[in-house]
Amino acid sequence: MKWSNRYSVHVEEIDEQHKNLIKLINEMYDAMQARKGKELLEAVLTEFVQYTVYHFDTEERLLMKFGYPDYDVHKAMHDALSAKVRDAKYSFDRGIKPTNIDVMILLTNWLNVHILEEDQKYVPYVSSRHKPESK
Repeated sequence: MKWSNRYSVHVEEIDEQHKNLIKLINEMYDAMQARKGKELLEAVLTEFVQYTVYHFDTEERLLMKFGYPDYDVHKAMHDALSAKVRDAKYSFDRGIKPTNIDVMILLTNWLNVHILEEDQKYVPYVSSRHKPESK
């Protein structure tokens, strides 16, 4: 996957996090191409589980702050993906290894659909009002 401006939600912090999610997917793809996918699957799943918790928390705080009317629906989508990724990691940890392609399909489909469709719905509520926190 390549980052494109069509993925942008016009909030730098969220765009950077989305870029990192795409980077994780690309790392998985590269590992599969080099036939090292299974060796790296655990690390990628672990990082993806941790990073989605962090990303979803950030995004949900912004949606709440700016009164996004479909917050509950959006959060439910986050919760559903989190559960799928945790289930894949749980299975992996118990020796039931999902195939690399299953994980790739889950992640790429979700990112494409979620960022391009669902995240774009909140853009009018947050992009013009969000001001990055000063350091």
